Amino acid sequence: MKVSVKWLRELAGVDLPVDRLAHVLTMGGLEVEEVTPAAGAFEGIVVAHVLTVAPHPNADKLRVAEVEAGKGTTLTIVCGAPNVAAGQKVPCALVGAKLPGMEIKRAKLRGVESSGMLCSARELGMSDDHSGLLVLPEDAPVGMDIREYLDLDDTVLTLKLTPNRGDCLSMFGIARDIAALTGKACSLPEASPVSATIADSREVRISDPAACGHYFGRVIRGIDPSARTPAWMARRLERAGLRPRSPLVDITNFVMLERGQPMHAFDHAKLEGAIDVRMAKPGEELKLLTEQWAEYLPNLLLITDASGPVALGGVMGGFDSMVTDATTNVFFEAAYFAPEAVQGRAKALQLTSDAAYRFERGVDFAGTRAALERATELTLAICGGEAGPVTQARGTLPARRPQRVRPARVRALLGYEVADDDMAGALRRLHCTVARDGGDLVATPPTWRFDLAIEEDYVEEVARVHGYEHVPAAAPRSSVPMLDVPEGARTRFDLKRAVASLGYQEVINYSFVSSQWEADFADNATAVRLANPIASNMDVMRSTLVGGLVAAVKSNLNRDEERVRLFEVGRCFLGAGPEPQEQPERLGCITYGPRMPEQWAEKAQAADFYDAKGDLEAIAGAGLLEFRPGGRHPSCHPGRCASVWAGDRQVGVVGELHPKLQLKYELAAAPVLFEIDCDVLLAGRAPRYSGVSRMPTVRRDLAVVVAESLSAGAILAAVRAAVPACVREVEVFDQYRGKGVESGRKSLAFRIVIQDTARTLTDAEVEEIVGSIRQLLIQKFQASPRT
Repeated sequence: MKVSVKWLRELAGVDLPVDRLAHVLTMGGLEVEEVTPAAGAFEGIVVAHVLTVAPHPNADKLRVAEVEAGKGTTLTIVCGAPNVAAGQKVPCALVGAKLPGMEIKRAKLRGVESSGMLCSARELGMSDDHSGLLVLPEDAPVGMDIREYLDLDDTVLTLKLTPNRGDCLSMFGIARDIAALTGKACSLPEASPVSATIADSREVRISDPAACGHYFGRVIRGIDPSARTPAWMARRLERAGLRPRSPLVDITNFVMLERGQPMHAFDHAKLEGAIDVRMAKPGEELKLLTEQWAEYLPNLLLITDASGPVALGGVMGGFDSMVTDATTNVFFEAAYFAPEAVQGRAKALQLTSDAAYRFERGVDFAGTRAALERATELTLAICGGEAGPVTQARGTLPARRPQRVRPARVRALLGYEVADDDMAGALRRLHCTVARDGGDLVATPPTWRFDLAIEEDYVEEVARVHGYEHVPAAAPRSSVPMLDVPEGARTRFDLKRAVASLGYQEVINYSFVSSQWEADFADNATAVRLANPIASNMDVMRSTLVGGLVAAVKSNLNRDEERVRLFEVGRCFLGAGPEPQEQPERLGCITYGPRMPEQWAEKAQAADFYDAKGDLEAIAGAGLLEFRPGGRHPSCHPGRCASVWAGDRQVGVVGELHPKLQLKYELAAAPVLFEIDCDVLLAGRAPRYSGVSRMPTVRRDLAVVVAESLSAGAILAAVRAAVPACVREVEVFDQYRGKGVESGRKSLAFRIVIQDTARTLTDAEVEEIVGSIRQLLIQKFQASPRT
């Protein structure tokens, strides 16, 4: 919401400096995001009359203008603007004028002396438009200071309003609030009823009274189609961020800005019969002002005449009944539409409109008739014509329900003392009706406040009006016991630091993803669907982190990154229906490109499955996880993927991206990735002390031939579970297939390290241990010694 300070001062009756006014608004909950002067800092610019324009003798793109600037002499000015023409009134910077970054001096341009500069809107700091001179109205007084003529000594405040403050989407609303915050009396101008001078009218009725509280209409005939929007109105519209279009449209926009009441102007000649406010019927459609077609939706409110729909109630008018430059008879609409009847309709139709934005939040239903009278008054003054009587239809207006406010409760919630009379005074300054019932206050909100419903709403208003600066700055005092932390547990920060130490960079993706991602990366057709997605491609909740990581890799590759290592810690949402049944927190990592950064000591090799598996083992710690082949995951290559287990529970997956996804997402090579539940990694294991043995170690190597289908991990797990405590290490250090090993089998070589903590082992004891391992392999895995 953009607010002209000058306009606000006129309405609110306050004369605070701009910085103080911005502070008061911000501390009152109406945050001022930006303070912008209406024009740049300049002096010495006046209204000038262009008398003649001639080509420059030495430059094709320059013109020589003879200009009258009210100084008694004619000035010669060289100008390059393409739109300069004789007879125009334009801003002229005289010699000695000071503009941002320059001072105007008499100078020769291509041999012709120039005594000033004709200005565009950009030179004045009014906008970025420098396509041509700023052409002024014909009645602009020559020689008048341009700041005075264009009323440029103004400042525009940009407010960041919260969704509950729909009442502040108008100058009246902000003026009421600033008056309440400063304790000043606010006297807003009233719209006097305009007497009908003709009998022309149009019948109006409401078929859905719950959706439309009341509807006012008025016919005005004999409008002058050549009329133009006055400069003062155009300036106020522009400073509010609206572009002036035509007098009738500008009048409705001005009334909306001034009073917060959206209005619509129909071309009276294009309407047929009575106006009816009703819900849409199947098959009905309407061409809107934007030339977009609005098709039938359930509970879509329409304004109709005898021919069918002519407008979307509370959203936008229809194309076929809109006013044009040729309109001479207009039918003004001013109505109250219930927020529930408008909310979500514009978004469902992919529309945005100032009217819907206001009606969705609630509009002052007591000011509807006054807005129509104000629009009538402005129309007759600007465009002429004759007004007919006001026609009206009534529906169901919202009730203003009183709310009990307990002073003790107010003080308890605020945490400091506020007198009962100060509470009542604060609410009365907000135009609430306040009565006393014993020791309590009973407050009834004004018709423009739709956000005051429960006691806590009034408590907030008391704090806001009484002043947040009165809240005592008392440091909190509390006894915080130190909680027990399991010695083996680690925090999320510890986990992220461990991942980052391996060369991964953290990304944070949305939990909202495309349903196509869910189908591709999780084979999930029943993802948790969002009722109100923030974008059409973010319509479901993710059940895997893989989609976001792949998208991040693709984004980095598009920016010429060759080696990408990313990780994310975030929640996934499992289950079907409107709400997830489970929300596990997971760690996902992805690696694309070379295993190591480019360097002289090692040739570039692409990261593979074993790199991802090794990183996961380094993060989790030795022995915590088990990797089982044959794991299946929709995002992984079926032959290069393993499931990750912790005990008897599958906790994740590690593998290479599926070839079909690599092709679909246009990746030159397949990244490797893993995804695992965080709770396993965060639980950890407590460190255990083990003394350093002084006894020598003994290493034995054992090579056996086993079936190709057996995994080395399963064999290692069985061996480690069976060996005595003196066996410190059992690892696979070689794998062989080929000559000397029959087809369907493979050779595995195990390194066995044996060390006792108390004595030196004899050869016989060592051989006994190795023999027991050999026998276990033969009996349990049908292994045969490799010769």
